Amino acid sequence: MDLQHWLGRATDAIQDWADTFGPYRSHPSLLVDDERFGAAFEEFTGRLKDNYPFFHPRYAGQMLKPPHPAAVVGYLTAMLINPNNHALDGGPATAAMEREAVARLAAMFGYDTHLGHLTTSGTIANLEALFVARELHPGRGVAYSEDAHYTHGRMCHVLDMTGHPVRTDSRGRIDLHALEDVLRTGEVGTVVVTTGTTGLGAVDPVHEVLPLAERHGVRIHVDAAYGGFFTLLAGADGPEGLPPDPWRALARCDSIVVDPHKHGLQPYGCGAVLFRDPGVGRFYLHDSPYTYFTSGELHLGEISLECSRAGASAAALWLTFRLLPPTPDGLGQVLAAGRRAALHWADLIEASDVLELYQRPELDIVSYFPTVEPAALSGIDATSARILADGMSGPDPVFLSTFKASREAFAVRHPKVTADAQGARILRSVLMKPESEHAAEHLHARVEQLARP
Repeated sequence: MDLQHWLGRATDAIQDWADTFGPYRSHPSLLVDDERFGAAFEEFTGRLKDNYPFFHPRYAGQMLKPPHPAAVVGYLTAMLINPNNHALDGGPATAAMEREAVARLAAMFGYDTHLGHLTTSGTIANLEALFVARELHPGRGVAYSEDAHYTHGRMCHVLDMTGHPVRTDSRGRIDLHALEDVLRTGEVGTVVVTTGTTGLGAVDPVHEVLPLAERHGVRIHVDAAYGGFFTLLAGADGPEGLPPDPWRALARCDSIVVDPHKHGLQPYGCGAVLFRDPGVGRFYLHDSPYTYFTSGELHLGEISLECSRAGASAAALWLTFRLLPPTPDGLGQVLAAGRRAALHWADLIEASDVLELYQRPELDIVSYFPTVEPAALSGIDATSARILADGMSGPDPVFLSTFKASREAFAVRHPKVTADAQGARILRSVLMKPESEHAAEHLHARVEQLARP
């Protein structure tokens, strides 16, 4: 795609549409001449240079990457109209696009029926899912793993619900025995399972949690904000294929959150919440004396806690899905490249004399730490911090991140490491850009170089 060409076509297309309504004069209060704008734009673009190169394979730090050019063009084109997807009156075209895009997400997870919409983030999407959980099971709390995203504890506080953190196993997944102990208390109405923790990329055994939930009469909410699109690799051939059971089980869960602004190639912010039972829409019911007036159809604002939402987000996702659909042969190929990169780098680390895997990657997050003498948490922590800082300087930079591992978690995975501290920072790399597949060996060589005394 020639991005500059299509951005130009975007402005032309909207201007052609606008011209059909007849000419009008812009108000002088809005006029800015090119010279003044040029000075401000130079300052603006100069300040934007204070960023890390999220687009580049050298960047293997946080969950950041550029949106696909199709998403950029779709967003900008719709933004020139600036629709609001709260009500059909504010964005009829983009509201239809949102429904179609959300239906594709629901089909990706195997939902036969659904109610859902886009949100500004996974945090808001999870808030909505837990809000519905509270309404269905008033007075009962929420169980989630200790490695689940902190948003669940935060949103339980917001919703005045009791959160029940559950210990994890040696792979960072929710521990089934500990979960059943919590469920036996009768104090839990909803279990949150995570398919792709943001720290290590661990996938909870959804298919094994389901029978527990059914036995104790509780709902299951899936936080797939980060890992949801990996369902496209369930049962796939090749090294990128994932064990299908946890992903196939998603179709039986009560609600799912996924973030298209992560693996869906969208700009921030674009999250989504899906409910298997459309009947939960009754908990959103409200009216507005001035909002819902041109259509008797259900407005998206009537099934959302948020009010104003950018129709441009829906347009960007819809256009992207037209070109790279959420199917194994579409977006699945993008995710497959990142997963192959993570597995290859993990193999290289296992053969290294200066780096050691913290645990084998399940998705596309690689966790590892430098070997130090003596092998102790304090030394690992200090050396990891040095590698992180040194990697970002010099002519051959590499951008990583760190993850704080507790002494208990370290002891389970690496019992030979002396626990002389409460925990240690280890290195963590997110290989969510498909270009990482061609960069893994260089990344490894550079980190090895930094790790050597």
